[in-house]
Amino acid sequence: MVFTLCIRRSASRLASVYGRVARSQSISTVAVVNRSSLVPNPSSLLRPFVSRSFLYSTVTTERLKSDETLIQVIDSEIKDAFEADVQGEEETTDSDDFPFKIEDNPGHRNVTLTREYNGEQIRVEVSMPGSMDENEDDGMDDNEDGNEKANETSIPLVVTVTKKSGLSLEFSCTAFPDAIVIDGLSVNHSEKSSSEEGEQLTYDGPDFQELDENMRKSFHKFLEARGIKPSVTDFMYEYMMKKDSREYLLWLKNLKNFIQE
Repeated sequence: MVFTLCIRRSASRLASVYGRVARSQSISTVAVVNRSSLVPNPSSLLRPFVSRSFLYSTVTTERLKSDETLIQVIDSEIKDAFEADVQGEEETTDSDDFPFKIEDNPGHRNVTLTREYNGEQIRVEVSMPGSMDENEDDGMDDNEDGNEKANETSIPLVVTVTKKSGLSLEFSCTAFPDAIVIDGLSVNHSEKSSSEEGEQLTYDGPDFQELDENMRKSFHKFLEARGIKPSVTDFMYEYMMKKDSREYLLWLKNLKNFIQE
């Protein structure tokens, strides 16, 4: 009896000891696992770190360098354009051969000429000089004179002659160094509003080249009497060439201001 009781106590003690050992082993295992999770991944240590501020600074520096290069190129162009503008600065319109007043607004391609002639208001819209395409020579013969005319520089003109009543003639012209060609002619009624005309198409007359030769010559004399002649258009050609240089210089300055802003 006494022997049996001793065996039971020994077994109870052994079970208690084994339980403490098992718990200590499980705690050690969890601790090891937790510690291993705290150790950084070696591959993550090798990954390069680049801040956003560094990337932004790099992009900004590259942009500033490209802007500075562009500004230097623009400054060089401004210098050349200014020298060319100064060389062609002399202009005078005080002449009986040039009876028009010039309205020239910087930044615009066209120049407007105005004058009064025997109660009529003369208005001429002058565009930048151009060159006729050899393929658009308005039916010129394929001879030497026709080819030379096709290669000449020219000035597009729109001449409007208005009477006191408001009735006006509008001429579409091309001015060459030695001649003025009338491309089209229309009669305009300023007293008629667009609402009165509605959607109806107005009749502008036949093609000017289809008119009788004597009528065509008479209209050329009509314009010449009002100041539209080669001496005027020659001056305007030189004027528009200088204007082109001035407008280019103004454009360059505006471009530089934009880059610097």
